[in-house]
Amino acid sequence: MNEHVTISFVVPAYNEEKHLARTLTAIVSEIKRSGCAAEVIVVNNASTDGTGELAASFPEVIVVDEPVKGLVQARKAGFLRASGKLIANVDADTIVTEGWLNRVLDEFRRHPDLVALSGPYIYYDVSKSTRFAVRAFYVMGYGFYVLNRFVLRAGSMLQGGNFVVSRAALEQIGGYNPLFTFYGEDTDLARRLNAIGAVKFTFRLPALSSGRRLLEAGLLRIGLRYSMNFVWATFVHRPFTDDWIDVRH
Repeated sequence: MNEHVTISFVVPAYNEEKHLARTLTAIVSEIKRSGCAAEVIVVNNASTDGTGELAASFPEVIVVDEPVKGLVQARKAGFLRASGKLIANVDADTIVTEGWLNRVLDEFRRHPDLVALSGPYIYYDVSKSTRFAVRAFYVMGYGFYVLNRFVLRAGSMLQGGNFVVSRAALEQIGGYNPLFTFYGEDTDLARRLNAIGAVKFTFRLPALSSGRRLLEAGLLRIGLRYSMNFVWATFVHRPFTDDWIDVRH
């Protein structure tokens, strides 16, 4: 393990050769702008296309092969290979915005009790009306985040694919929960991390992402699924749904 690495980017990727190059380019550019000691790990998660080869074409990228398909399994494989004190979980169709990394480092520097930090998605390939609806969903979610974190103290909120967690904190809670395969994994993580430190969600840490899941399944259906899994993961400590729609055709 390289103890000099400040942050490790872990990017789970299953059949993502269409989106991955843009994601990795944005991450590498952010690292260069910040001057931070960082590493980028792509977890090639049982891909049958050119995902692994594409990732390996980036000299800055470490490729880890994980043959067992699953988001949480891929995150775990990347975490086990990572060296950083902070672990940035970025999905393969997500693009970190300029200044993203400096904001992350500043938040963890200013708040010693912070164990996880997250921000919203901005879907770049959907209609204005859909983006407005997503924004309204986040505003509503933020209200539940405040209620859960500061009033009920039952948990917090993380956006899967756009969050950073302290390595030490993740080790302290026993890592990722194998009960979760997709939906609710971020909420379960937020709940368990919230018991040992501060888990913050802020609109000042946006990331761009593909809206393909919204387009495939429909905004209402996806919103309902995320909402139910948020509630179940927070209060029942289990996922509401175990299956998910594969949007990679």
